[in-house]
Amino acid sequence: MLAAIGLDELQESAYRALVALGAAEVTDLAHRLALPETDTERALRRLEAQGLAAQSSARTGRWVAAPPAVALGALLTQQRHELERAELAAATLVEEYRSDAAEPAVHDLVEVVTGASAVAHRFLQLRLGAADEVCALVTGKPIAVTGTDTEAEERAAVRGVAYRVVVEREVLSLPSGIVELSAALGRDERVRVVDRVPTKLVIADRTLAMVPLTGRGAEPAALVVHASGLLESLTGLFEAVWREALPLRLGAGALVTEAEVPGPDATDLEILSLLLAGMTDASVAKQLDLGLRTVQRRVKGLMELTGVTTRLQLGWHAYERGWVARG
Repeated sequence: MLAAIGLDELQESAYRALVALGAAEVTDLAHRLALPETDTERALRRLEAQGLAAQSSARTGRWVAAPPAVALGALLTQQRHELERAELAAATLVEEYRSDAAEPAVHDLVEVVTGASAVAHRFLQLRLGAADEVCALVTGKPIAVTGTDTEAEERAAVRGVAYRVVVEREVLSLPSGIVELSAALGRDERVRVVDRVPTKLVIADRTLAMVPLTGRGAEPAALVVHASGLLESLTGLFEAVWREALPLRLGAGALVTEAEVPGPDATDLEILSLLLAGMTDASVAKQLDLGLRTVQRRVKGLMELTGVTTRLQLGWHAYERGWVARG
């Protein structure tokens, strides 16, 4: 737990033992740690350099632990200072990059990664670097990287990163498919299923995406796409697949089941019909004996359901999905 301030496992164990004893000689401490005396003394010397231990002035060969509140507090303050300096350096580099590449060339918007190891590493980096949301399309036949990475996703969940994942139905029949999907649902990830996804895809924070370039049998390669029109298209592709997919639920006995995508109820359809007839929100509320905020909340819910941002788009989707009659 003290690795963040520069202590390895042996040094941390030695410090904890010394704190518990208050003071000890190398021989006693080595016996307590079940380590050679040379290793124990080396760990104590490292603790001394960190200000966590000191040799007793009253008794030669005896070591005393520094008070944790003082010693660890000082190290943590130093670590925070180093992090602040690193953040400042990173911010400076970002500004330099922006000024030098205000109009990035086309080759700066995409990055080709080749080789199984490089692809897997870049895939992991992309997800670990996400701050808000990761969206993914997962195929039943992954190339170079698997569809899930429990450790990476658990770390993302701790940071509050949301996951939306669409998997092919074939994934459910894989040997570890149900186990991995159950674990994902247990981390509160939102998972949906379709018969087939058009491509394997992962998008981090809508600013970076990764898609495969090669099929099975060829050397694995992937395209990393930065903010651009291509990235917007890939994001639109994910949202289109997400809207048509069926949600997965974790039932009794850890059974993963598919549920229908919630659709509009009778009141929603009435509101849509009246709005498409040209009535205002207030007129619709009065006509249906509803509150104005209720009407607006329901319209917002329908927009979220269809993944649109304007009411004009909502009307188009309502017709396409058969929610309202064309006549």
